[in-house]
Amino acid sequence: MEPISITEQTDPNWGRVVKLTNGIIELRVTLDFGPRIIHLSKVGFENMMYEDFSKSTLGDKYDVYEDHLKLYGGHRLWLSPEIVPRCYYPDSYPVSWEKLPDGAVFTAPEEKINNIQKSIHIQLHEGQPYASLEHKVKNCGAWDIEFSHWCITMLAKGGKEIIPMPNLKTGLLPNRNISLWDYSDMNDERVYWGKDYITLIQDPAKSNPFKLGINNEHGWAAYFNRGQIFIKNFDSYLDGYYPDNGCSFETYTNGQMLECESLGEIKGLEPSEEASVTEEWEIFEAPSPPSNNEDEISEIMSKYLNL
Repeated sequence: MEPISITEQTDPNWGRVVKLTNGIIELRVTLDFGPRIIHLSKVGFENMMYEDFSKSTLGDKYDVYEDHLKLYGGHRLWLSPEIVPRCYYPDSYPVSWEKLPDGAVFTAPEEKINNIQKSIHIQLHEGQPYASLEHKVKNCGAWDIEFSHWCITMLAKGGKEIIPMPNLKTGLLPNRNISLWDYSDMNDERVYWGKDYITLIQDPAKSNPFKLGINNEHGWAAYFNRGQIFIKNFDSYLDGYYPDNGCSFETYTNGQMLECESLGEIKGLEPSEEASVTEEWEIFEAPSPPSNNEDEISEIMSKYLNL
């Protein structure tokens, strides 16, 4: 069993990064901007994260403070609901970090117009293919704020996502919320609407965006790509107060990447208070993605989850 290693390095594309590995999985976190988890993989495998090496922007419409918001890629922490200017504050400034025996804490500078500060605490586990990520928000302002943690993972093109459908037995009452955005076509051939699962394919040939959200009562979603499966685990409460018509999970895709997004409950935060949500990440070597046959999906996913 290899010990946990945490080292600062220089990446040719991203500048200063911190590499965290336990010999089984590897993460790299940016320090010159972010924090962004710009790399996630099993050791020796390709990066599962989407990387925007061109550092493209969304245009002047989303310039809210000193600099363009750059896409970069990787995993980031935002606040929901999605509004301008709060969400589009650029994370282009140097990140401070603290090395811990089993991980590290990465803290962004205070967002001046939002009066908040974000941090991500990554913890690795010896001999295990998973990591814990605590996403923390601090209210640095003089007034209460209300928000939901929004943990967004931008994944590389060419993969397939598996999302479990809510299956709580509710008799004559509905048991699921499905939210769609104005650009989402329910007939989009990339998405499969099943009884037990939704699947979504990232197709580089399809540039039009698609987004959906659900009350993901099972608290997980998975993405198959590059010979690996990435599983995002998160808390999801049946009676929770969530944004976007009750969504604890959302996903988005276009021709470049796919986003796998968990959302925390909407909460109020008084001045100087902090609040956090945690995701558990797992990554395994995996076969090709399953078809849309739901028995096949259950058989494959049961190897990684208690279904």
